[in-house]
Amino acid sequence: RLQKLKDMFISKFGSAPKFYARAPGRVNLIGEHIDYCGYAVLPMAIEQDILIAVEPVKTQVVQLANTNSSYLDFTADVNNIQINKTKPQWHNYFLCGMKGVQEHFGLNNPTGMNCLLDGTIPPSSGLSSSSALVCCAGLVTLRANGKTLSKVELAEICTKSERYVGTECGGMDQSISFLAEEGTAKLIEFSPLKATDVRLPSGAVFVIANSCVEMNKAATSHYNIRVMECRLAAKLLSNSKGLDWKKMLRLHDVQTKLGVSLAEMLTIVEEVLHPEPYSTEEICKCLGISLEELRSQILSQNTQDVSTFKLYQRAKHVYSEAARVLEFQKICNEAPANALQLLGELMNESYISCREMYECSCPELDRLVDICLQFGAIGSRLTGAGWGGCTVSIVPTDKLNTFLKNVKNAYYQSDVQRLALENSLFATKPGRGALFFVEA
Repeated sequence: RLQKLKDMFISKFGSAPKFYARAPGRVNLIGEHIDYCGYAVLPMAIEQDILIAVEPVKTQVVQLANTNSSYLDFTADVNNIQINKTKPQWHNYFLCGMKGVQEHFGLNNPTGMNCLLDGTIPPSSGLSSSSALVCCAGLVTLRANGKTLSKVELAEICTKSERYVGTECGGMDQSISFLAEEGTAKLIEFSPLKATDVRLPSGAVFVIANSCVEMNKAATSHYNIRVMECRLAAKLLSNSKGLDWKKMLRLHDVQTKLGVSLAEMLTIVEEVLHPEPYSTEEICKCLGISLEELRSQILSQNTQDVSTFKLYQRAKHVYSEAARVLEFQKICNEAPANALQLLGELMNESYISCREMYECSCPELDRLVDICLQFGAIGSRLTGAGWGGCTVSIVPTDKLNTFLKNVKNAYYQSDVQRLALENSLFATKPGRGALFFVEA
């Protein structure tokens, strides 16, 4: 693959690349939609990745090309990076990573580059292809400008810079892309960022199945509305407990300030919030502010026109999911005889909460989860933002081949478009994190 990329680079730019950077995609085993609420998550890197061949150049221009001809070439002035939030095009994610590193160092006249990108992560599949591209671009910019940073610092810069495309991301994707190690999943905690090894039990593998429904976080409002619902829930919960709600941005902050357990937070949600959607008027009344103040001080640019928010359901999902992550880690660490069964049950509970409380599933994902469970998965759930993308299932190693065959027949065989998509169904092991290597 590297040789092929090098040959294409030479034919495209007329010279050879000086170095390569690689950043993996990821699958989140458990802990969906809680990173931006401040809670720990449990992902692992997958073998599929973004690979970029790079040649630093004397001109102040970055030229981007892609081995996939459906992604058009792009050229930009390195001193004047413009990121268009209205159209989530592939090159914007590269520009995010580049801009983040440039701004961190305050680079004047940063190095120009010729870059050719190759990706094996299925796009818009919930396996973090966009964040892997942001991370890879950050790594490339760092190297081309002769700078160094720790993996933790790079992950934090790339998390912030991905927000240039308008996605209010929480940091899981960028963190696992940099901090992953082969053979182990990671418990990733935030503020401060920290990754702890989680050894997965033997006797089973994780299988990723693509629903073939594309979901682009930056192109839809579902994701950003959920971020805002969690923020509003944090403000109403803290206000009801006499805390300074203006300082509360995340559901984790409320728990920390109250000094209570996740189970107690779930009880507080039951007492304080009602299951019916909240109108903007009711939220204003609860917080004692005007609609104008709500819009200017709390709501993000892309949630200004939303008139109702579901706070009870979102908070309930977040606190219960945060507890499931810790339970998952505990089972892996203690490795009881029925560990696989227990992990499967947690994955199933997570999926039901994502579907019912967070409403981030879709009919195709529901069907795929059912098929996976029917053909021998111990547990199965959606992974990534949802509303499309992939499922992840825990499957006993001795049932893997029949599982793959049956799922392929039941979900993919009946649909020509699904069947045509490569890499739709595969078993994966925890892979390694981002790195660069130099042309010998």
